[in-house]
This record gives sequence, C-alpha cells and structure tokens, in this order.
Amino acid sequence: MGMKREIREKPLLVINYKAYASAFGSRGLKIAKAAEEIYRKLGGNVLIVIAPPATELRLISEQVSIPVFAQHADPVDLGANTGYLPLEIIKNTKAAGVILNHSEHKLRLSEIEFNIKKAMELDLITLVCADTPRVAGAVAMLKPDIIAVEPPELIGTGIAVSKAKPEIITDTVKIIRQVNNEVVILTGAGISKAEDVRAAIRLGTTGVLVASAVMKAEDPKRIISEMAEAAVEEYYKKS
Repeated sequence: MGMKREIREKPLLVINYKAYASAFGSRGLKIAKAAEEIYRKLGGNVLIVIAPPATELRLISEQVSIPVFAQHADPVDLGANTGYLPLEIIKNTKAAGVILNHSEHKLRLSEIEFNIKKAMELDLITLVCADTPRVAGAVAMLKPDIIAVEPPELIGTGIAVSKAKPEIITDTVKIIRQVNNEVVILTGAGISKAEDVRAAIRLGTTGVLVASAVMKAEDPKRIISEMAEAAVEEYYKKS
C-alpha cells in the first residue's frame, strides 16, 4: 500500500519530537523503535509517524520502517541559502514527509504553497498545521496531504482541544470539506492520553498530532501504545 493511500485509510498518530532532550541521539532512536514495535504489534492497523529534529532525520530514517517526517522546511531552493532547510535536503535524508506551519515555526500562506508544490514534485507528504478553522480552510485549498488543527494556546498544556474547544474541530472539518474532500484531518494541541485520541476521532478527524505527552513521559512506549490502541479501536468502530 502506498504511503499516501495508507494515510487515507488508517487512523494516524503523528509524534512531534520538537527539540526536547529526549529527541536526540539514542533516546530519540529508542522512541522511534518503540513506535515501530507498536505499529507491528497492532498489525499495521494504525499509521505511526515520527518527526525528529533535522539533525536526527537520516539516522532515524535508516533505522526504522515507519514514516519519518521533518518538523519544518524553508521555502527556498538549493543554493546560497545559509542556515535554511530546503525540501531537497529533507528528501535526501530518506524522510517521507514534512510538517509545515507549526505554531512554533509559522509560515506565510505563500510560503506554505511553495513548499506544498515542491513536496509534490519530490513525492514528500505534507502535514500543515492550522490554528483556526478559517486558516485550515485556506490551507485546504492548497491541497496538502494532511491538515492538523492546533489552537496554539492549548499546545503543551495537557488540555486537549477535543475537550476544551470541540467546536474548533467540528468547525474545521466542516470548512475543510467544503473545499477539499481528500485531505486527512488531525487534531493537535494538548493531546495527553488515550481518551483524547478517542475524542478527536469521534469529532470527525482521523487521528492526532502529539508531542510533549510522549517526549516528556517517563515511559514513552506505554503512552504511544495506549494512544495507538485507542486510535485503532475508535477509528474502526466509527467506520
């Protein structure tokens, strides 16, 4: 099954490593291998994606079979662009995709469009974050593969948007579907436990984008396992 088809046909759990201490070196690789083990344990019925820092992309991409995404790409071409990260470099690390426009690394709409077009040419999957339903609708018109709705005020709080502001999710789904029936929709911000994953899927999204709940956990493998199992149970119950 091709990757783009797989993300449309399975629940999705995306783990953003951010730049937590646990994201680097052996600790980051251990989390990636745990995620891969859980993916296999669940028979591939949930797609688990990991997004490590740029310095770890090649190492992790070569060590696991689950998809690895970059956390950001700059809207530039190869060449005289000191300190920037073009999509061609991400492709060269063997990563499968990229997160764009996270609230901690925002892009203008024109820059998102630039990256989406180039990613299509490079056969990279795009996951674009949006902080409001209207922004999500605008992004949906650019035809990314995945959109994650993440109100920035809830990121890292442990208060899930699916509980605090469920109307944001339902409004986002409604607006996106008016312009794009293909894009996969995720819930982000404050996702901290299995019930948050269930709630996100019940509200009409395919899965979640999670970070601190995994990366700051004493036992990341347990958290990933609980969330992945919840995603499988709720997604296939709904379908």
